[in-house]
Amino acid sequence: MKAVWNDVTIAESVKTEIVEGNIYFPLESVKKEYLQVSNLQTTCVWKGIASYYDIKNGNDKLDNGAWYYPNPSKEALRIKDYIAFDRRVKIQ
Repeated sequence: MKAVWNDVTIAESVKTEIVEGNIYFPLESVKKEYLQVSNLQTTCVWKGIASYYDIKNGNDKLDNGAWYYPNPSKEALRIKDYIAFDRRVKIQ
């Protein structure tokens, strides 16, 4: 699978996880040059605290367009070291 934003492949992997309709890619499959740390954090009652990245390509930026759980709960351990993308990022 691929995660594509503004015609640029941000992540690509055959190994993904689906949780709550979101496709999570292994961190090592993500092109980190397109990610910029965001200050946003949110809490999911069963997964834990999510941290975010903005997606940036040239002058284009998608605020909080990617998220991950650095220390997921026991129930969500399968997405540790995985990252998911906003719905505006096309999954192919």
